[in-house]
This record gives sequence, C-alpha cells and structure tokens, in this order.
Amino acid sequence: MSSVDLSEIQGFDWDQGNIHKNEKKHGVTWKECEEVFVGKVYASEDIKHSKKEIRYYVLGTTFQGRDMFISFTIRSNKIRIISARSQNKKERIKFTNFSQAI
Repeated sequence: MSSVDLSEIQGFDWDQGNIHKNEKKHGVTWKECEEVFVGKVYASEDIKHSKKEIRYYVLGTTFQGRDMFISFTIRSNKIRIISARSQNKKERIKFTNFSQAI
C-alpha cells in the first residue's frame, strides 16, 4: 500500500452535492470529517476503488473521540470527501495498532 502526502492540501472541496450526504447516510457532519484530518491519521491509497480517479482512505478520530473511516480524493490540492462513517472492528484494530506504533 502506498501512503498519502497531505502536506500540500489547501482545504476541502464542499458543495451542495456532498456537504450533507454523509450526515444523512451515516450521521457524520462535514465538520467531523474535517476534524479527522487535524490529528494523527492512518492514510493510504484505496487501490480497490480507484477506477476513474485515485482514491484514498484515512482512519482517524474526531475531537469528540469518534473513530472514523473517510474515503476521499484530491482535486486541485483540496480534499473531496466521498464517504465518511464510523470505523468497523477491523479498521479500529488497524488504527489502534498504528496509533500505538507512533
């Protein structure tokens, strides 16, 4: 798996089509999505879902301690969230192991 360089990111790409989508589907607000990228994150390319454009995923935590899985792409140095939800058991184990290793 390749890692993701987020050092050149200049913000988020939100529009009416995606700003409330994850809140309706998974109860995750756009603010929670942005919070995840502030702390320590495990980020990697999502090869399985990179058909039309390169996709990535990140495992991280919101300010309230909610463990999140976020799928995203990068467009014009901005993060465009594709999907955001709570981590499943397998993802929590991977993120816990990552967090303990750093």
